[in-house]
Amino acid sequence: MVSSYTAKDIEILEGLSGVRKRPAMYIGGTDENAYHHLFSEIIDNSMDEVVAGHAKTIDVKVLNKQTIQISDDGRGIPIEKHPKKKKTALEIVMTSLHAGGKFKSGVYNTSAGLHGVGLSVVNALSSKLIVEIIKKKQSFVQKYSKGKALTILKKGIKKKQNSGTSITFTPDKEIFKNDICFDITKIYEVCKNKAYLIKDVKINWECKRELIKRNSDIPKKETLCFKNGIQDYLETELSQKTAINDKIGFGKGYDNDTKSKFEFALQWHQKINPIKKSFCNTVYNINGGTHEVGFKTGITKAIRKFSSLRKNKLVAKATSDDVFQNCSFILSAFIENPEFEGQTKHKLSSSFVQKIAEKITQNIFEEWLNRNQKHSKNIINYLEEIIREKNLQNINLNIDRQSATRKIRLPGKLADCTSDKIEGTELFIVEGDSAGGSAKQARERLTQAILPLRGKIINVKNANAAKILANTEISNLLQALGCQRGKKYNSKDLRYEKIIIMTDADVDGDHISTLLLTFFFSEIPQLIKDGRLFLAVPPLYKISSGKEVIYVNDDKAKDKLIKKNGKNYEISRFKGLGEMMPAQLKETTMNKETRKLIKVTLPNLKSKVSKVSKFIDNLMGKNPENRLKFISDNANKNLNLDV
Repeated sequence: MVSSYTAKDIEILEGLSGVRKRPAMYIGGTDENAYHHLFSEIIDNSMDEVVAGHAKTIDVKVLNKQTIQISDDGRGIPIEKHPKKKKTALEIVMTSLHAGGKFKSGVYNTSAGLHGVGLSVVNALSSKLIVEIIKKKQSFVQKYSKGKALTILKKGIKKKQNSGTSITFTPDKEIFKNDICFDITKIYEVCKNKAYLIKDVKINWECKRELIKRNSDIPKKETLCFKNGIQDYLETELSQKTAINDKIGFGKGYDNDTKSKFEFALQWHQKINPIKKSFCNTVYNINGGTHEVGFKTGITKAIRKFSSLRKNKLVAKATSDDVFQNCSFILSAFIENPEFEGQTKHKLSSSFVQKIAEKITQNIFEEWLNRNQKHSKNIINYLEEIIREKNLQNINLNIDRQSATRKIRLPGKLADCTSDKIEGTELFIVEGDSAGGSAKQARERLTQAILPLRGKIINVKNANAAKILANTEISNLLQALGCQRGKKYNSKDLRYEKIIIMTDADVDGDHISTLLLTFFFSEIPQLIKDGRLFLAVPPLYKISSGKEVIYVNDDKAKDKLIKKNGKNYEISRFKGLGEMMPAQLKETTMNKETRKLIKVTLPNLKSKVSKVSKFIDNLMGKNPENRLKFISDNANKNLNLDV
C-alpha cells in the first residue's frame, strides 16, 4: 500500500475540452439523474480514500437545494506545484479532464471515481465550487466557477483534523434546468448505500430540516455505520416475513492473481419484487455487468451441484432464471482498473471479472450450503416448487401458441422462428427480398423471424380503413403479428416478444421506417406503450485498417473517427442490408450480444401524446400545407426529435 500522495503521483493525459458543450458524454445527460450523478462522482472519490485505508470518516452536508458539501479525512489532493507544469497539482486535477493519481499503479489498488475525470467534470458543470485541502492541520482554499479558477490557492484557518479534502459545489443552471434540485431522499440513500458497503466507514449525514419533506423519515443528523455491512443492507431492503429462511446467505472471497474481492448476501422469498443490486468499488451498477453475470452463474452451479449430490434431478438442471426468480441479493466487488460502459458506470464491462466471480462465488456458496443443511433444504425445496410451476405454465403456453398458429394464415414470405414460446422471440421487418435473404442467413433460427416487405407500405395517414386492409404488405404484417389492429388489438395474441424495424441506413430506409412507425402509432399504439417496438441500428460504413475493422452508423461518426486517428483507412459504404454479408449483418445488427436497438416509446401524459399525434398528422397527414410549412421552418436546422 502506498502511503505517500504527492504532486509527482498526478499524471496528465490530456486537457479538459468540451465538457460544458457536451455534458451528456460525461454524465449521461442534463436531466435529474445526471444532476445527482455529480454528487456520486465526488463521494466516490472520498470512498476511494476509505477503501485504500487512508480515510475513516466522510461528512455530507446538504446546505440548500442546489448546494452540497462532501468532506473526508483522507490524504488530501496534493497542493504543491506539479513537476511538469507551472500550476499546482490541485488546479491540474480540477481543470484537466484526464489528470489524477489513479492512472498510476500503486497509488490506489481499487477505485470508483477518477480524480481528474469525475472531479474536473463536476467542476466544469458547477456555477460555484469551493475546494478545501487540509495538510498537517493547515487548510488551503481555492474557488472555481464553470471549470475555471476564480482565485489562487490561499491559506485558510488551522484545523484539528490532520488531512483531508472538502468539496462544496452548486450545479450550473446554464447546464441543468432551473427546476432541478437535489432530491434529499436520493442523496441520503446514496450515503446509506456507501456505508453498508464498507463496514468500518462512518458517514456523518447533515441536512437542514426545512429541506426534508414533512412526512419523510430522513433525519436531520445521523452517523451511518453498519456492523454487518451488506447483510444489514439486505435485511433492511427485504421484509423478513416473506423469507424462506431466517438466515441470509452470505459469502466473501479474494483472488490473489487479480487482487479482486467479492462479497455477497442473498435471500429467497415469496413472490415479491426481488431486490437485485450490484456494486463495483462501491459504485452502484444499475445495469449489473460482468461481476453480476459471474455471480449468478456461480450461485446456480453451486445449487445444481448440491442438488445433484442429493439426487434432486429437477433442481440439478435449474437455470439461472429459475434460481433468481424469487431471490434478492446484494453483490459488492472490488477490482483493479475497472472498465464501465460510459462515465456514469451503470454497467461493469471488465471481461476478466466474470470467470473470477463465478469461481469464487461457486466455491464459497457450496461451502455455505453444506454448512447450513436446514436452510439449504428449504432453498432446494422452494426452487423445486418454482420449477414445477414454471413447467406447468410452459405446457399451457405451448398449447395456446400451437392453437393460435393453426388458426391464422401466415404470410408466405415470413421465415418464422422455431420456438414454441413467445418469450425471447423477435420479428424483424426488413425492406425487400435481398435484405430478407441476408437477414434469414444471419438470424438465430430459434427465436428470430424475418418478414421482408416489398417496397414501401402505404401511408396510413392518407388512407381509409378499407385501403389499409387491402394493402398486401400491411395484410402480411398483421398476419405475422397475429394481434389485429385498432380496438381489436390484443397483446396476448402478439406472436413475438419484440417487433424490430430493420431498414437500410439511408434516406430511403428512414422513409420506410417512418411509414412503419406511422402505421404502428396510428393502428396499434398499445404495442408501442407495451414496449414491444424497436428500431435496429445497422451500420452505413465499414472502416478498416489492416486487421482492425470498425462499423459506423453515419457520416459524422466516420469523419470523427478518421480525424481522430489519422490513419489510412479503407472505407466501404453499404448500399443496403442486402449488400451486407450475413456474418456482417449478424455481428453489427442482429446478434443480441453485440447489436444496438432503439426502443420506441410514447410519453405517459395524454397532453404529450396529443402533441406527438399532431406532429405526425402534420408530417404524414392529408394536408400538404402543414408538411410544407414544417419543411420550410426546419430545413436549415439540425433536428433531434424525441417523439
